[in-house]
Amino acid sequence: MKFNDMPYQRIAYDETVRTLTELEAAIDAAKTPEDALEALKAVDAEAVRVSTMFALAYARSTRDTTDEFYAAEQDFIDEMSPRLSEYTQRLDAALLRSPHRAALEREIGTLFFTQLEIDQRTFSPAVIEDLQEENRLSTEYQKLMASAQIEYDGQTLTLAQLSPYHRDPDRAVRRSSTRARADWLSAQSERLDSLFDELVAVRARIADKLGYPSFVELGYDRMKRAGYTAADVAQFRERVKTRIVPLAARLKAGQAARIGVDRLTHYDDALLFPDGNPKPNGTPEDIFAHGKAMYHALSPETAEFIDFMLENELFDVLTRKGKAGGGYCIDFPAYQCPFIFANFNGTSDDIDVLTHEAGHAFADYQNRGAFPLSLKTPTYEGCEVHSMSMEFFAWPHMDRFFGAGADKYRFMHLASALTFLPYGTMVDEFQHHIYENPGMTPQQRNTLWLELEARYRPWLDNDFPFYGEGRRWQAQPHIYERPFYYIDYCLAQTVALAFWALGQKDPGEAWSRYMRYTSLGGSETFTRLVERADMPSPFGPDALREVAETAAAWLDAHM
Repeated sequence: MKFNDMPYQRIAYDETVRTLTELEAAIDAAKTPEDALEALKAVDAEAVRVSTMFALAYARSTRDTTDEFYAAEQDFIDEMSPRLSEYTQRLDAALLRSPHRAALEREIGTLFFTQLEIDQRTFSPAVIEDLQEENRLSTEYQKLMASAQIEYDGQTLTLAQLSPYHRDPDRAVRRSSTRARADWLSAQSERLDSLFDELVAVRARIADKLGYPSFVELGYDRMKRAGYTAADVAQFRERVKTRIVPLAARLKAGQAARIGVDRLTHYDDALLFPDGNPKPNGTPEDIFAHGKAMYHALSPETAEFIDFMLENELFDVLTRKGKAGGGYCIDFPAYQCPFIFANFNGTSDDIDVLTHEAGHAFADYQNRGAFPLSLKTPTYEGCEVHSMSMEFFAWPHMDRFFGAGADKYRFMHLASALTFLPYGTMVDEFQHHIYENPGMTPQQRNTLWLELEARYRPWLDNDFPFYGEGRRWQAQPHIYERPFYYIDYCLAQTVALAFWALGQKDPGEAWSRYMRYTSLGGSETFTRLVERADMPSPFGPDALREVAETAAAWLDAHM
């Protein structure tokens, strides 16, 4: 079914509560394991119904943030979903106490119940109003960023539309466009500070009411992390500092020399080549035609996938006024299909959408009907392996998009993957400090950001008040909307680089392991998924060293 033809119907709160209550009773009344399994299937069917409507409302509200109907629907969901959590938690508790739990675990695995136990810790009726407030504040941040109307180059542009100017070969254009962005963000600084003050306070309050030492522990449970701890993540960050930051600094020094500047500023950071970063050839229609050819050449599975996506119009990638920024892939489980949202801007980012977000979508499509909804996709870091690895598997086909600039794209992509790791881990450390010390003032947060930048990205000169004051973090949506998500990109990037390194030696084996990883859905923890695919763990003592050495050798050979 095409996206625009998918019917939307508001989830009726009273009706849904009644259904959840009946399902709880059915689980408690189950006489046999077979009865319990049938009840569990009914629970999954209800989850599919509710999550599909929630996803449709979100997708349609972000496609046009000025659409009053879907804005109202999203506001309703923000308010209603925390109240529903009381009944889903009761339902989960019934499954956990079921005398047939052991039989159900043999049928669907233990991870499902491990995640139910985690979920039990993250909710209480006492935090419903706080969760509603957190939802409201996150949505307000998204709307604020989508509202940008910046006068530049004789046009009125959104943040996404302004982005290509930041990579212009003309340094004066890069400087003036970055200044325009920074000035708009600085003008919002008071509201950005107050929004984050409120978000930190409400999250700390929720953690306290639930009995957590701080929001850090609650944040990890919300991400459903199992198999590794905050201490493991801290060790990973230290390895990034010692093994990746020096390599990234060397790459950035080479970049500065190539583009002819003494020291990189924020308006130089995105330009890798003096004549401009490689851009895809042709119109959006051309890009989709090349993408279709690429996925047909990659494998029979990806060929079937891309045909399905295009035939059902499951992409919305053109930038327009009122559209939310960024990009994502979301699942409509009732229709067994994913949907890709992005903002094409005429840069290589457009190709990254066709690989990164399509990596998410491909994994979703591959596992349609194979697992219960709760086990269809891994936790976030596991999902990001799907997308970041697909970016590298697409490498042999970049000539379709960039022509003679394909090698420059590959160099830029690999270098950017490596230099992202310090930024991503910096975001994570920043959030740990914030939520361990929720009483920090806005000035203290900005000072912390500057201190971390000096440690993780020492090659950057701060310019313009927005950056010089340490406010760069306010333009990172995950910090406001999805706390503790960002390290997932770093962990996944490490695994994706391992797939890339294997692909340099044996492309067939690399793809086979990727398909093995993808076929497991969310049936295992992240660390177990990596192990099952015979790939090195990002928490292994030598993981980052091997990645850094292999990538550095490739970059040196192609510089």
